[in-house]
Amino acid sequence: MAKTSAEQMRDWQGPALFSFGFRPFFLFAALWVALAMLLWLPALSGAITLPTRFGAVSWHAHEFLFGYLGAVLAGFLLTAVPNWTGRLPMVGWRLAALFALWVAGRVAVLVSDHLPVAVAPVIDLAFPLVLGGLILREIVAGRNWRNLIVLALLAVFTLANGIFHLEALTGSYAAQGFGLRLGLATGIMMIAVIGGRIIPSFTRNWLAKENDPARPAPPMQRLDKLVLLASILILVLWVLRPFEPLTGALLLAFGGLHLVRQVRWQPFHTLREPMLWVLHAAYLFVPLGAFALGLDQIMGHPGTAGAQHLWMAGAIGLMTLAVMTRASLGHTGQALTANRATVAIYLCLFGAVLARFWASLHLGLTHLSGALWLAAFLGFVLAYGPSLLRPKPEK
Repeated sequence: MAKTSAEQMRDWQGPALFSFGFRPFFLFAALWVALAMLLWLPALSGAITLPTRFGAVSWHAHEFLFGYLGAVLAGFLLTAVPNWTGRLPMVGWRLAALFALWVAGRVAVLVSDHLPVAVAPVIDLAFPLVLGGLILREIVAGRNWRNLIVLALLAVFTLANGIFHLEALTGSYAAQGFGLRLGLATGIMMIAVIGGRIIPSFTRNWLAKENDPARPAPPMQRLDKLVLLASILILVLWVLRPFEPLTGALLLAFGGLHLVRQVRWQPFHTLREPMLWVLHAAYLFVPLGAFALGLDQIMGHPGTAGAQHLWMAGAIGLMTLAVMTRASLGHTGQALTANRATVAIYLCLFGAVLARFWASLHLGLTHLSGALWLAAFLGFVLAYGPSLLRPKPEK
């Protein structure tokens, strides 16, 4: 008789960290993005020089978008795909080896100035390529064709990472380059697709439990599909022609479409539950970022970092943190309730996003944003690390 997922995890006699995919990748994604901030702030001021071939800003952008988000995607997919396909999850030394490949990529990019030119890109890109191959195998074996879109987005994300490396190595300013825009656009589409599934579903379940008569629109209705199709077209135009007035106008339309989509999910009925309102707040940064980018281009000062950070730190940062806290609680046998520490983590990251958005007005806000960012992600490590490092309690 084939083993169940629970039996396979119980049979694993090694560290609990490698008993499920979300454990190592969520914990060390948060730890890495905090450590990267600790390195970047003094590098930005010139106090230290990082041993990377990237410039300080490009390294910072790469390690958040491709390093951190790549790890969170791995943790999410390695946890979700077994539920999608009905197949066993990856556990044990195979999971440890995949995790080690991600770690090797972070180290290689950081010390790339001391390595042959091709070494760091090859090591860094090996991780998403191996991850994609594993996910493809599971989807094909489980005949779970509806989730091929997630694999396609992962493939584009990996391509964007490769382009980012190429731009950085050829002297381009990769932090504002084609590769970063393609990777960021792909991350936003992942939120639109995956968030569009989980946010209304989680909201519906909670409202029913609370006997609230309000109900969100079901996921992936005709309007949702039209919004996603329009989003792909507009984001492609932004990636290819980011500074055109037409692109700015369409980004405003993009923001309006996503606001209409989100209002149908009853966000104002979730304010009593932090684990739900944080998901809605994170999704709200998708239209807010589009509005900011679109207005910047229409008003004649495109490419400002503050507007772009509403997508990067706001939509991606807050959404990933919301998913990590929720999944960590649920999969370690704890109640899906946000305690004071979790609420503080959410508020710190929200403050970091707002401070970074206004940082162009005062340099001190960049350091305030960095401090709040550190508080959020080190807070996650301290609050959730113990449960991620120990076995799930038996019922």
